[in-house]
Amino acid sequence: MTAPHALAPLPWDEAALAPVISAETIGFHYGKHHAGYVAKVNAALEGLPELADLSLDRLVVTLAQDPLRQTLFNNAAQVWNHDFYWRSLKPDAAPPSGRLADAIQTAFGDVAGCKAALKKAALDQFGSGWAWLVADANGALSVTRTHNAETPLTGALRPLLTVDVWEHAYYLDYQNKRDAYADAVLDKLINWEFAAENLG
Repeated sequence: MTAPHALAPLPWDEAALAPVISAETIGFHYGKHHAGYVAKVNAALEGLPELADLSLDRLVVTLAQDPLRQTLFNNAAQVWNHDFYWRSLKPDAAPPSGRLADAIQTAFGDVAGCKAALKKAALDQFGSGWAWLVADANGALSVTRTHNAETPLTGALRPLLTVDVWEHAYYLDYQNKRDAYADAVLDKLINWEFAAENLG
């Protein structure tokens, strides 16, 4: 029997983000942490046919409304968040343009202001979590942060890109220097094209 969910392939080679994020970090982060979440979701879905056929995003939204299945939500949301995080990163990404650039200017003044807001969210997140660029129903941008496995996917805001600030995302490369990791990712790896696609 095929497992309901598979580990999505990375959008680039494991070494493609070096030296900002090393191949060693990607190997552990993707190959151990992310893969582990997928395995736990599939194991938990055995015997739950009413959930096993749901797409990953529908599964996350459905489980967010079920406090009795918090562990399954945590693992499913972490799979979704990581899938989204990998696509939020790209080596040699182009700067924002078009509608996204206009929305960034309206919300933050310029790209530097957007990066500053994302960095603040990344550093203000106590413990594990995520910093997000999001849009409301009218396309207005803002930055938010979520704790542990929480995700804007379950609310009224549409995620455009994210930065993972769990320690396993950066500790091998930056130790306790989350600020250096945030600066490097925001300056060199953010996939603005992916954000533009999500904005629509």
